[in-house]
Amino acid sequence: MALDVEQAGDHDPIKAMAAGARRRLRWAALLREPGTALGLLLVVSLLMAGLLAPWLPLDDPTDINLPGRLLSPSAEHLLGTDHLGRDTLSRTVHGARMTLLAAAITLVLSMSIALTVGMLSGYHGGWLDSALMGLVDLLLAFPSLILALAVAGALGPGLFNVLLAAGAVWWVGHARIIRGVTLGARQMEYVTAARAAGAGNLRIILRHIAPNILGPIIVIASLDVGWIILGIAGLSFLGLGAQPPTPEWGAMLNDARPHLQTSPRLLLIPGAAIFLAVLAFNLLGDGLRDLLDPRTVRPGG
Repeated sequence: MALDVEQAGDHDPIKAMAAGARRRLRWAALLREPGTALGLLLVVSLLMAGLLAPWLPLDDPTDINLPGRLLSPSAEHLLGTDHLGRDTLSRTVHGARMTLLAAAITLVLSMSIALTVGMLSGYHGGWLDSALMGLVDLLLAFPSLILALAVAGALGPGLFNVLLAAGAVWWVGHARIIRGVTLGARQMEYVTAARAAGAGNLRIILRHIAPNILGPIIVIASLDVGWIILGIAGLSFLGLGAQPPTPEWGAMLNDARPHLQTSPRLLLIPGAAIFLAVLAFNLLGDGLRDLLDPRTVRPGG
């Protein structure tokens, strides 16, 4: 893999400088792609909105004002108010904070399980590989969202329970991919050299294999964020995730259902936010795949 070559050349200053120059050129070429640039812009905007939400000049997203319910967009409320008189713009921006935090926690949990299962299976092989991949095949027989719905239903409503449910089922497909790249990495010469030098299995996995499969893992993670956001919003829409009055996009969709005919904007606004978030991470993930996959051929590259 490209990572191996660059790491091997780090001890030579000239090769290290050449590798750094190649990386900068690939980043520059990547950012010239309209889709990737748009994805990066949207992701940065979402992250900034989520991080700065408490300090922005917005109304409290949980303040109820019944006399001001279902107001149309105006100078005072740029996106209007909901059925309880709460500012829709404030709830949407604070919903970005909640949604992105939930997606990040779910991603860390699911990828931690996938890395553990995939790398152990791919490196050790034998009966452990058969047992772990048998479990993966069993879980792959069920759609992830349906399985998460069942787990969340068993745990009870609540955003924390939804995060546990999503993290507990989202790792399955990734574990098989990580197993595949680990199988390839363990055949490389640097692993053979590490074994000859007396390195233990854990050291080989953590110090030699893991850094050299980071590329595919980063791509998997970036592409998965959008689907995680969609899944968490779907579970919240069904009433299993964030509970009132927490501002969260899926819960906002659920609250807006009775007002579809009279105030469709209450569904369109959080729906558009979910769409843009999923689009942003998919575009960025595609760009990262082009950058980190040495087999990708780009026009003029």
